[in-house]
Amino acid sequence: MKYRVLVSDPLAEEGIDILKEFCDVDVNTGLTEDQLADIIGNYDALLVRSGTEVTARVIDAGERLKFIGRAGAGVDNIDTEAATRRGIIVANAPEGNTLAATEHTMAMMLSLARNIPQATASLKKGEWKRSKFMGVELNDKVLGIVGFGRIGNEVAKRARAMEMKCIAYDPFISKERAANLGVELVPLDELFRRADVITVHTPLIKETRHVINAETIATMRDGVRLINCARGGIIDEKALADAIASGKVAGAALDVFESEPPTDSPLLGLDRVIVTPHLGASTVEAQKNVAVSVANQCISVLSGGAAKYVVNAPMIPAEQQALVEPYAMLAQKMGSLLIQLVEGRLESLEITYGGEAAQLPNTKFVTRVILKGMLDPILQVPANIVNAEFVAKERGIRMSETTTEEAQGFKNIITITAKTDRMTETVSGSVSGPNRARIVSIGGYMTDLTPTGHVVISRHTDKPGVIGKAATILGRVNVNIAGMQVGRHKPGEEALMVLTVDSAVPADAMDEIKKIDGIHTAKHAEI
Repeated sequence: MKYRVLVSDPLAEEGIDILKEFCDVDVNTGLTEDQLADIIGNYDALLVRSGTEVTARVIDAGERLKFIGRAGAGVDNIDTEAATRRGIIVANAPEGNTLAATEHTMAMMLSLARNIPQATASLKKGEWKRSKFMGVELNDKVLGIVGFGRIGNEVAKRARAMEMKCIAYDPFISKERAANLGVELVPLDELFRRADVITVHTPLIKETRHVINAETIATMRDGVRLINCARGGIIDEKALADAIASGKVAGAALDVFESEPPTDSPLLGLDRVIVTPHLGASTVEAQKNVAVSVANQCISVLSGGAAKYVVNAPMIPAEQQALVEPYAMLAQKMGSLLIQLVEGRLESLEITYGGEAAQLPNTKFVTRVILKGMLDPILQVPANIVNAEFVAKERGIRMSETTTEEAQGFKNIITITAKTDRMTETVSGSVSGPNRARIVSIGGYMTDLTPTGHVVISRHTDKPGVIGKAATILGRVNVNIAGMQVGRHKPGEEALMVLTVDSAVPADAMDEIKKIDGIHTAKHAEI
């Protein structure tokens, strides 16, 4: 009997044709959650784009499901945790629209420089106002690229061909790799100061939300031009509108918005703003590429093989699952915590497996999970177990993995040391049972931290009053402290404070904590 595949969003015919050679395919679009849950039990695979919400309820109803494929990069509409619990592979097609997004960025930049949409609209109204649409040349201008992943890379290639000077900010790309591509890697504040044109190509995460705001715009060159074909929310739209109205910003080109469709955006009424309705991936070629990619991955998984762009963790062999899975779960949390604690450009990772952890049958799998935990928050497309090492290498991150019998007093221990161009940070964790894993050391200070939820981690001078002041600030903003630990080597010297809290800490409260006399560093993290 052939496998059955349901395609619940429009998919390019090239992908459908590939599937039909191997499977029975039903194309049924526009389904509600109830309708999808009613029929999904009849299918072995589900292929979607952004229109279908693949909820936990749908996944639980998919008794035969082995594969869920997203014809595109984002998987926000798929409950990947629910799929992982069920052992269902979730995969996407992240590279299929890279060139489409790149070319759209270049089209927006050229249109912005030469006022092409505005001039077109004027001429079609019967006007002939050449002086009104005086443009600028891009030759010899400085292009600032915020986020130097695949798309940022491709944009730089084309900009350099136009003889633009390219500078980029990306804390997870080595200077050497950027230099090899003819791009100067600089701090973000320097990029803002120097660039004539700024284009953003980062994911929307806590650190990048409103990274372009009233304060950062004030540091930019007068007449700067801004482009966003990445994610809505990276630019504060109100601040951008004010800056354009004041003349600080010469113009902006936006393909994405904080709310889509952007009915209330203050930018829509401004003549010097070019807008498109999220068309970055909307090319015939891109839609064909993602359809073909996800179709081939679907067939591979149903045939007993692997998917190239797995988003969730693949199944561990049954005979290893009980042993390896607790370490993998801890490892991903450790990686996630560590990337939130370090500052600067990540240069190298050293991973050490000690005691019983050194005897694991699959330390390579655990290492890849660590990388996934570290890379997920910083990539536009989630890292996966298949590509994690490749992505790290692509970004110039050096890797080493060692094993030792020494476990520092524990039965087993995993230690991760991250080195950046500004600091070194270390996190260690240990597993003591199927459902008991702890982070046992941060920066050489002993802890006993359950790796989940929100934490505030600080280094401070070990003296009276420091911890109390931090607790007072958290109390004032209604953040409840669930637990507290303090680690130190000698009284009166530096100590580590770990506060487990019940909710996220507002940025202004963290800023206030950092200013407490005696606090050296303070970070809020979610693990």
